[in-house]
Amino acid sequence: MGIFNFFGSILGYVLWAAWFLVKNFGLAIIIFTIITKIVMFPFSLKQQKQMAKNARMQKKQQELREKYGNNKQKLNEEMQKLYQREGMSMGGGCLTSIVPMFIMLGVFYAVAYPLTNMMHLNAENIKEATNYLNTIPGFISTANSTYSEISLIEVFPKIADTSFITGLFSPAEINSILDFSNSFNFFGFNMLTTPSSMGIFSWYFLIPVLCFVTSIASQVLTMRINGTGQQMQGCMKIMMYVLPLFSAWIAYSVPAAVGFYWIMSYVFMLFQSIVLGKFFNPVSIVAKEEAQHVALLELKEAQVQRIYAPANNNANNANGKKKKK
Repeated sequence: MGIFNFFGSILGYVLWAAWFLVKNFGLAIIIFTIITKIVMFPFSLKQQKQMAKNARMQKKQQELREKYGNNKQKLNEEMQKLYQREGMSMGGGCLTSIVPMFIMLGVFYAVAYPLTNMMHLNAENIKEATNYLNTIPGFISTANSTYSEISLIEVFPKIADTSFITGLFSPAEINSILDFSNSFNFFGFNMLTTPSSMGIFSWYFLIPVLCFVTSIASQVLTMRINGTGQQMQGCMKIMMYVLPLFSAWIAYSVPAAVGFYWIMSYVFMLFQSIVLGKFFNPVSIVAKEEAQHVALLELKEAQVQRIYAPANNNANNANGKKKKK
Protein backbone atom coordinates (compact mmCIF):
# COMPACT_ATOMS: atom_id res chain seq x y z
CA MET A 1 0.00 0.00 0.00
CA GLY A 2 3.06 2.25 -0.02
CA ILE A 3 2.37 3.59 -3.51
CA PHE A 4 -1.19 4.58 -2.56
CA ASN A 5 0.13 6.30 0.54
CA PHE A 6 2.61 8.12 -1.73
CA PHE A 7 -0.27 9.44 -3.84
CA GLY A 8 -2.12 10.25 -0.62
CA SER A 9 0.83 12.30 0.58
CA ILE A 10 0.89 14.31 -2.65
CA LEU A 11 -2.87 14.87 -2.70
CA GLY A 12 -2.70 15.68 1.00
CA TYR A 13 -1.04 18.99 0.14
CA VAL A 14 -4.12 19.87 -1.92
CA LEU A 15 -6.49 18.87 0.90
CA TRP A 16 -4.41 20.81 3.43
CA ALA A 17 -4.47 23.89 1.19
CA ALA A 18 -8.27 23.61 0.90
CA TRP A 19 -8.56 23.28 4.68
CA PHE A 20 -6.20 26.20 5.26
CA LEU A 21 -8.42 28.29 3.00
CA VAL A 22 -11.74 27.59 4.77
CA LYS A 23 -10.63 26.21 8.19
CA ASN A 24 -13.41 23.60 8.06
CA PHE A 25 -12.79 19.98 7.21
CA GLY A 26 -16.24 19.39 5.68
CA LEU A 27 -15.91 22.35 3.31
CA ALA A 28 -12.31 21.36 2.60
CA ILE A 29 -13.49 17.89 1.49
CA ILE A 30 -16.03 19.48 -0.90
CA ILE A 31 -13.37 21.75 -2.43
CA PHE A 32 -10.89 18.89 -2.54
CA THR A 33 -13.41 16.57 -4.26
CA ILE A 34 -14.16 19.21 -6.90
CA ILE A 35 -10.44 19.64 -7.60
CA THR A 36 -9.81 15.89 -7.89
CA LYS A 37 -12.83 15.46 -10.18
CA ILE A 38 -11.54 18.25 -12.43
CA VAL A 39 -8.11 16.60 -12.52
CA MET A 40 -9.66 13.21 -13.33
CA PHE A 41 -12.16 14.56 -15.89
CA PRO A 42 -9.84 14.09 -18.91
CA PHE A 43 -9.44 10.43 -17.93
CA SER A 44 -13.22 10.06 -17.50
CA LEU A 45 -13.75 11.65 -20.90
CA LYS A 46 -11.18 9.35 -22.49
CA GLN A 47 -12.92 6.36 -20.89
CA GLN A 48 -16.24 7.59 -22.28
CA LYS A 49 -14.76 7.88 -25.77
CA GLN A 50 -13.10 4.49 -25.42
CA MET A 51 -16.43 2.92 -24.49
CA ALA A 52 -18.05 4.55 -27.51
CA LYS A 53 -15.29 3.25 -29.80
CA ASN A 54 -15.62 -0.23 -28.33
CA ALA A 55 -19.37 -0.16 -28.94
CA ARG A 56 -18.76 0.91 -32.55
CA MET A 57 -16.27 -1.90 -33.12
CA GLN A 58 -18.27 -4.71 -31.52
CA LYS A 59 -20.29 -5.30 -34.68
CA LYS A 60 -17.18 -5.34 -36.88
CA GLN A 61 -15.41 -7.70 -34.47
CA GLN A 62 -18.40 -10.03 -34.48
CA GLU A 63 -18.35 -10.13 -38.29
CA LEU A 64 -14.67 -11.11 -38.21
CA ARG A 65 -15.36 -13.84 -35.64
CA GLU A 66 -18.11 -15.28 -37.81
CA LYS A 67 -15.87 -15.20 -40.88
CA TYR A 68 -12.59 -16.40 -39.35
CA GLY A 69 -13.83 -18.18 -36.22
CA ASN A 70 -12.18 -21.45 -37.25
CA ASN A 71 -8.81 -19.84 -38.00
CA LYS A 72 -7.46 -18.15 -34.88
CA GLN A 73 -4.27 -16.94 -36.51
CA LYS A 74 -6.15 -15.31 -39.37
CA LEU A 75 -8.69 -13.88 -36.90
CA ASN A 76 -5.92 -12.27 -34.84
CA GLU A 77 -4.35 -10.80 -37.98
CA GLU A 78 -7.67 -9.34 -39.14
CA MET A 79 -8.37 -8.00 -35.65
CA GLN A 80 -5.02 -6.20 -35.63
CA LYS A 81 -5.74 -4.75 -39.07
CA LEU A 82 -9.14 -3.60 -37.83
CA TYR A 83 -7.59 -1.82 -34.85
CA GLN A 84 -5.03 -0.19 -37.13
CA ARG A 85 -7.71 1.02 -39.55
CA GLU A 86 -9.78 2.41 -36.69
CA GLY A 87 -6.75 4.01 -35.01
CA MET A 88 -7.22 2.07 -31.77
CA SER A 89 -4.92 0.08 -29.53
CA MET A 90 -5.95 -3.32 -28.15
CA GLY A 91 -4.71 -2.20 -24.72
CA GLY A 92 -5.54 1.47 -25.12
CA GLY A 93 -8.13 1.59 -22.34
CA CYS A 94 -5.86 0.23 -19.62
CA LEU A 95 -4.05 3.46 -18.78
CA THR A 96 -7.28 5.45 -18.51
CA SER A 97 -8.55 2.89 -15.99
CA ILE A 98 -5.38 2.50 -13.91
CA VAL A 99 -4.51 6.17 -13.40
CA PRO A 100 -7.94 7.15 -11.93
CA MET A 101 -7.74 4.13 -9.61
CA PHE A 102 -4.40 5.32 -8.21
CA ILE A 103 -5.75 8.85 -7.79
CA MET A 104 -8.93 7.67 -6.06
CA LEU A 105 -7.02 5.46 -3.63
CA GLY A 106 -4.58 8.32 -3.06
CA VAL A 107 -7.55 10.56 -2.21
CA PHE A 108 -8.76 7.98 0.31
CA TYR A 109 -5.34 7.85 1.97
CA ALA A 110 -5.26 11.65 2.14
CA VAL A 111 -8.63 11.71 3.94
CA ALA A 112 -8.06 8.68 6.17
CA TYR A 113 -4.56 9.70 7.31
CA PRO A 114 -4.76 13.48 7.74
CA LEU A 115 -1.90 13.90 10.20
CA THR A 116 0.56 11.99 8.02
CA ASN A 117 -0.60 12.98 4.55
CA MET A 118 -2.23 16.39 5.16
CA MET A 119 -0.16 17.96 7.90
CA HIS A 120 2.89 15.83 7.00
CA LEU A 121 3.94 15.33 10.60
CA ASN A 122 6.58 12.77 11.55
CA ALA A 123 5.08 9.32 10.85
CA GLU A 124 6.92 7.61 13.73
CA ASN A 125 5.70 10.18 16.23
CA ILE A 126 2.15 9.78 14.98
CA LYS A 127 2.42 6.01 15.28
CA GLU A 128 3.63 6.30 18.87
CA ALA A 129 0.81 8.74 19.64
CA THR A 130 -1.85 6.43 18.15
CA ASN A 131 -0.41 3.50 20.11
CA TYR A 132 -0.72 5.67 23.20
CA LEU A 133 -4.49 5.70 22.63
CA ASN A 134 -4.63 2.01 23.57
CA THR A 135 -3.33 2.87 27.04
CA ILE A 136 -6.26 5.22 27.68
CA PRO A 137 -8.91 3.37 29.77
CA GLY A 138 -12.09 2.72 27.80
CA PHE A 139 -10.66 3.86 24.48
CA ILE A 140 -9.20 0.59 23.22
CA SER A 141 -12.65 -0.67 22.21
CA THR A 142 -13.24 2.31 19.89
CA ALA A 143 -9.80 2.69 18.36
CA ASN A 144 -9.56 1.50 14.74
CA SER A 145 -6.11 0.87 13.29
CA THR A 146 -7.08 2.03 9.79
CA TYR A 147 -8.55 5.30 11.05
CA SER A 148 -6.36 5.69 14.11
CA GLU A 149 -5.18 9.15 13.06
CA ILE A 150 -8.75 10.44 12.98
CA SER A 151 -9.33 8.81 16.37
CA LEU A 152 -6.22 10.58 17.66
CA ILE A 153 -7.51 13.94 16.43
CA GLU A 154 -10.82 13.29 18.21
CA VAL A 155 -9.22 12.85 21.64
CA PHE A 156 -6.21 15.10 21.11
CA PRO A 157 -7.62 18.12 23.03
CA LYS A 158 -7.88 15.86 26.11
CA ILE A 159 -4.32 14.54 25.92
CA ALA A 160 -2.46 17.51 24.37
CA ASP A 161 -0.95 18.59 27.72
CA THR A 162 0.25 15.13 28.76
CA SER A 163 3.98 14.62 29.05
CA PHE A 164 3.86 11.82 26.49
CA ILE A 165 2.38 14.05 23.77
CA THR A 166 4.55 17.08 24.57
CA GLY A 167 7.55 14.80 24.26
CA LEU A 168 6.54 13.75 20.74
CA PHE A 169 5.40 17.02 19.18
CA SER A 170 6.68 20.59 19.28
CA PRO A 171 4.42 23.34 20.74
CA ALA A 172 3.74 24.61 17.19
CA GLU A 173 2.71 21.12 16.01
CA ILE A 174 0.45 20.66 19.04
CA ASN A 175 -1.26 24.00 18.35
CA SER A 176 -1.72 23.05 14.69
CA ILE A 177 -3.32 19.72 15.63
CA LEU A 178 -5.59 21.44 18.16
CA ASP A 179 -6.62 24.01 15.56
CA PHE A 180 -7.26 21.20 13.09
CA SER A 181 -9.30 19.17 15.60
CA ASN A 182 -11.65 22.12 16.12
CA SER A 183 -12.60 22.25 12.43
CA PHE A 184 -14.58 19.02 12.12
CA ASN A 185 -18.05 20.39 12.90
CA PHE A 186 -20.08 20.61 9.70
CA PHE A 187 -23.76 21.58 9.84
CA GLY A 188 -24.13 20.05 13.28
CA PHE A 189 -22.21 16.87 12.42
CA ASN A 190 -18.90 16.06 14.03
CA MET A 191 -16.84 14.55 11.22
CA LEU A 192 -14.77 12.66 13.79
CA THR A 193 -17.78 10.74 15.15
CA THR A 194 -18.41 7.17 14.03
CA PRO A 195 -22.10 6.66 13.07
CA SER A 196 -22.20 3.19 14.66
CA SER A 197 -21.38 4.72 18.05
CA MET A 198 -24.51 6.90 17.80
CA GLY A 199 -26.99 4.21 16.72
CA ILE A 200 -29.40 3.93 13.79
CA PHE A 201 -31.85 6.45 15.28
CA SER A 202 -29.37 9.34 15.24
CA TRP A 203 -28.83 11.87 12.46
CA TYR A 204 -25.42 10.27 11.85
CA PHE A 205 -27.21 7.29 10.33
CA LEU A 206 -27.90 9.55 7.33
CA ILE A 207 -24.24 9.25 6.34
CA PRO A 208 -24.29 5.50 5.44
CA VAL A 209 -27.80 5.88 3.98
CA LEU A 210 -26.71 8.75 1.72
CA CYS A 211 -23.57 6.81 0.86
CA PHE A 212 -25.73 3.93 -0.40
CA VAL A 213 -28.26 6.12 -2.22
CA THR A 214 -25.70 8.30 -4.02
CA SER A 215 -23.66 5.24 -5.00
CA ILE A 216 -26.70 3.52 -6.56
CA ALA A 217 -27.86 6.74 -8.24
CA SER A 218 -24.45 7.40 -9.83
CA GLN A 219 -24.26 3.83 -11.19
CA VAL A 220 -27.81 3.82 -12.58
CA LEU A 221 -27.40 7.21 -14.25
CA THR A 222 -24.06 6.24 -15.78
CA MET A 223 -25.51 3.00 -17.17
CA ARG A 224 -28.51 4.81 -18.63
CA ILE A 225 -26.30 7.37 -20.34
CA ASN A 226 -24.01 4.68 -21.75
CA GLY A 227 -26.89 2.34 -22.61
CA THR A 228 -25.34 -0.57 -20.68
CA GLY A 229 -28.13 -1.15 -18.16
CA GLN A 230 -29.92 -3.78 -20.24
CA GLN A 231 -26.67 -5.69 -20.79
CA MET A 232 -26.23 -6.41 -17.09
CA GLN A 233 -27.37 -9.86 -16.08
CA GLY A 234 -27.19 -12.21 -13.13
CA CYS A 235 -24.34 -11.56 -10.71
CA MET A 236 -23.52 -8.20 -12.34
CA LYS A 237 -26.90 -6.82 -11.28
CA ILE A 238 -26.43 -8.26 -7.80
CA MET A 239 -22.99 -6.64 -7.47
CA MET A 240 -24.50 -3.29 -8.44
CA TYR A 241 -26.33 -3.37 -5.10
CA VAL A 242 -23.86 -5.40 -3.04
CA LEU A 243 -20.95 -2.97 -3.45
CA PRO A 244 -22.98 0.12 -2.40
CA LEU A 245 -24.30 -1.85 0.58
CA PHE A 246 -20.75 -2.76 1.51
CA SER A 247 -19.61 0.86 1.23
CA ALA A 248 -22.62 1.94 3.34
CA TRP A 249 -21.66 -0.59 6.01
CA ILE A 250 -18.09 0.72 6.06
CA ALA A 251 -19.40 4.31 6.24
CA TYR A 252 -21.47 3.22 9.26
CA SER A 253 -18.39 1.75 10.95
CA VAL A 254 -15.77 4.46 10.32
CA PRO A 255 -15.48 8.16 11.25
CA ALA A 256 -18.04 10.33 9.48
CA ALA A 257 -15.29 12.23 7.62
CA VAL A 258 -14.56 9.18 5.44
CA GLY A 259 -18.23 8.50 4.70
CA PHE A 260 -18.80 12.18 3.94
CA TYR A 261 -15.98 12.12 1.39
CA TRP A 262 -17.57 9.11 -0.33
CA ILE A 263 -20.93 10.89 -0.46
CA MET A 264 -19.37 13.98 -2.02
CA SER A 265 -17.45 11.80 -4.46
CA TYR A 266 -20.64 10.03 -5.58
CA VAL A 267 -22.54 13.34 -5.83
CA PHE A 268 -19.93 14.91 -8.08
CA MET A 269 -19.79 11.66 -10.04
CA LEU A 270 -23.50 12.20 -10.73
CA PHE A 271 -22.84 15.70 -12.06
CA GLN A 272 -19.93 14.39 -14.11
CA SER A 273 -22.14 11.70 -15.65
CA ILE A 274 -24.73 14.34 -16.56
CA VAL A 275 -22.07 16.52 -18.23
CA LEU A 276 -20.58 13.57 -20.10
CA GLY A 277 -24.04 12.41 -21.14
CA LYS A 278 -25.04 15.84 -22.43
CA PHE A 279 -21.90 16.77 -24.33
CA PHE A 280 -20.14 13.43 -24.88
CA ASN A 281 -22.96 10.91 -25.23
CA PRO A 282 -21.71 7.55 -26.61
CA VAL A 283 -24.31 7.65 -29.42
CA SER A 284 -23.21 11.13 -30.54
CA ILE A 285 -19.54 10.16 -30.21
CA VAL A 286 -20.09 7.09 -32.43
CA ALA A 287 -22.03 9.15 -34.98
CA LYS A 288 -19.35 11.83 -35.03
CA GLU A 289 -16.53 9.32 -35.42
CA GLU A 290 -18.41 7.49 -38.17
CA ALA A 291 -18.91 10.81 -39.99
CA GLN A 292 -15.21 11.63 -39.62
CA HIS A 293 -14.30 8.15 -40.84
CA VAL A 294 -16.51 8.51 -43.93
CA ALA A 295 -15.17 12.02 -44.60
CA LEU A 296 -11.59 10.70 -44.37
CA LEU A 297 -12.35 7.90 -46.84
CA GLU A 298 -13.95 10.37 -49.25
CA LEU A 299 -10.92 12.66 -48.94
CA LYS A 300 -8.54 9.80 -49.70
CA GLU A 301 -10.72 8.71 -52.61
CA ALA A 302 -10.73 12.26 -54.02
CA GLN A 303 -6.93 12.29 -54.00
CA VAL A 304 -6.71 9.18 -56.18
CA GLN A 305 -5.88 10.06 -59.81
CA ARG A 306 -8.27 8.47 -62.29
CA ILE A 307 -7.56 7.63 -65.97
CA TYR A 308 -10.57 7.95 -68.20
CA ALA A 309 -10.72 5.99 -71.48
CA PRO A 310 -13.03 7.41 -74.19
CA ALA A 311 -16.08 5.23 -74.72
CA ASN A 312 -15.81 5.36 -78.57
CA ASN A 313 -12.26 4.06 -78.61
CA ASN A 314 -13.25 1.17 -76.39
CA ALA A 315 -16.13 0.34 -78.73
CA ASN A 316 -13.90 0.55 -81.87
CA ASN A 317 -11.31 -1.71 -80.28
CA ALA A 318 -13.99 -4.24 -79.46
CA ASN A 319 -15.37 -4.20 -83.04
CA GLY A 320 -11.88 -4.58 -84.50
CA LYS A 321 -11.27 -7.69 -82.49
CA LYS A 322 -14.55 -9.20 -83.70
CA LYS A 323 -13.66 -8.57 -87.39
CA LYS A 324 -10.29 -10.23 -87.01
CA LYS A 325 -12.01 -13.29 -85.68
